[in-house]
Amino acid sequence: MLEREKEMEELERLQKYLANNGIASRRKAEEYILQGKVKVNGKVVTELGTKINPRVDKVEFEGKLVKEKEKNIYVLLNKPIDYVTTVKDQFNRNTVIDLVKNAGDNLLPVGRLDMYTSGALILTNDGDFIYHVTHPKHEVEKTYTVTLRGNVTGEDLENLKQGVTIDENYITKPAKVRILKIDEEKNRSRLEIIIHEGKNRQVRKMCEAIGKKVIALHRSKIGNISVKDLKIGEFRYLTKEEVESLQRI
Repeated sequence: MLEREKEMEELERLQKYLANNGIASRRKAEEYILQGKVKVNGKVVTELGTKINPRVDKVEFEGKLVKEKEKNIYVLLNKPIDYVTTVKDQFNRNTVIDLVKNAGDNLLPVGRLDMYTSGALILTNDGDFIYHVTHPKHEVEKTYTVTLRGNVTGEDLENLKQGVTIDENYITKPAKVRILKIDEEKNRSRLEIIIHEGKNRQVRKMCEAIGKKVIALHRSKIGNISVKDLKIGEFRYLTKEEVESLQRI
């Protein structure tokens, strides 16, 4: 009885299945069914009320098998240090994929964090989302907490805010920078730096440009999405609202 109920729950209207998998709108899919262009398990189906089990039944449209579209997955990881932001690593180092292997298949990092930077990293199987979030024109803000050796001066702050030269001739775009803490005894400073560019090791290079060595670097937010409630090494799925907030930028 329970097995039968489960099977009934999995049934889906044929026109909805076609629409969900990119064949056409539901209304157009209904027309295709009525025109005899759709087969289920090798037999032409023309009844609009037909239901199928996507796990079992084979659906064809104009002679071609309809494949289920991969469900989009969006994961927020609080990346630890000593993990590389790649799918595979030629040196057999730990990768971020090792940490989210139970979250879904075919996940790719959205941008990068270097091996010694911790914090917010999104992974997804949605290629359009990756393109949107990483494209410079969308200017998605990334918030970093950086601990530096040495005391930061007002001039240092102003230079970071206005833009500094990195990679020989590239001048960074204006950034938002504020001091979180200055520890004169330990000769350390902690800053919050918000940028919307994605140059390789950019925050580290910006700090080097003002003569300061980075001791620790953590990305706390991507857009308005924070890892403050995630322990290092943990992940969670993004909400629909969070995904849409990045797509709107």
